[in-house]
Amino acid sequence: MSEAAIAPPKRPFAPVQWVRQNLFNTWYNTVLTLVVGYLVVTSAGPLLNWVLFGATFTGESPSDCVGDGACWLFINQRLNFFIYGFYPDELQWRVDIMFALLAMVFIPQFIERFPARRWLGLFGLIGLPIAGYILIPGGLFGLEAVPTNKWGGLMLTLILAYVGILASLPIGILLALGRRSEMPIIRGLCVVFIEVWRAVPLITVLFMASVMLPLFLPEGMNFEKLLRALIGITLWQSAYMAEVVRGGLQAIPRGQYEAASALGLGYWKKMGLIVLPQALKLVIPGIVNTFIALFKDTTLVLIIGLFDVLGTVQSTITDPAWQNVAIEGYVFVAFCFWIFCFGMSRYSQNLERKLDTGHRT
Repeated sequence: MSEAAIAPPKRPFAPVQWVRQNLFNTWYNTVLTLVVGYLVVTSAGPLLNWVLFGATFTGESPSDCVGDGACWLFINQRLNFFIYGFYPDELQWRVDIMFALLAMVFIPQFIERFPARRWLGLFGLIGLPIAGYILIPGGLFGLEAVPTNKWGGLMLTLILAYVGILASLPIGILLALGRRSEMPIIRGLCVVFIEVWRAVPLITVLFMASVMLPLFLPEGMNFEKLLRALIGITLWQSAYMAEVVRGGLQAIPRGQYEAASALGLGYWKKMGLIVLPQALKLVIPGIVNTFIALFKDTTLVLIIGLFDVLGTVQSTITDPAWQNVAIEGYVFVAFCFWIFCFGMSRYSQNLERKLDTGHRT
């Protein structure tokens, strides 16, 4: 019998009945509804006036912000710095190409019938990092080199998050498989790695990678500060990802392992074709939750002197030329993070619905 045949009939939507059942069904829900409604009604007007009606959107200098609303002119004037950091103006077209490629890869993933959607996703995993390695730092094919100390803003935030996400997932899967391995040495090494990195805060990892690691390297050997931060973020995130994947592996019934072994499949075929696809599907919310946490944790790179989008805003709101624009700056940063985190959340929900095989009760 199909799922549509056994689904319960849909009830017609009745607004009055819904309000009674959900907002005024008990005396305390009635009180909470009235209090929240009062707060919403009394704050909506001032909030709209600050955001839209009394705000300043255009102008040439801080003196043009004379209204009682937000000074969005500050964001407009400093938007270039918030997005590119100290990246040279004449070379920002290379970053723009990467932004366009990023949009070209990920926006079609939300459109089910978009042609070549899978090929674009594959390009996002392989081609996009290669294109970024060529375009952003330069130094290849005649492109002018741009040192990493000039990278910053939203561009740096996306680089940290994208590289961390892309590298931590396969490493985390290998660590999870290693932790469940029957070979004691492999299992012990993976357990030690995971538990050590999970016990250390990311801020400590970044500090060690930036300050302490160069002290232990041989004389004359040094890495870019950004590269050290990327390695630290990837290893730290891989430990958390391993535990998420391990949860999915433990949820797979023992019969699946035995059935794959009965078919004569080797270890890697059994894991790659039978076990891992089911395990990863089960832990999609956990995986995306870890990705979102990583995206927000990229703001911690400010402590080692890297200016992500939050760092560029914080360094700008202290400018004496602009007065009382901290709220506008933080609202802009919150909006940027909300866009990407909400996008990842919606894509995971879409993917979860698409891969659902009817195991829900």
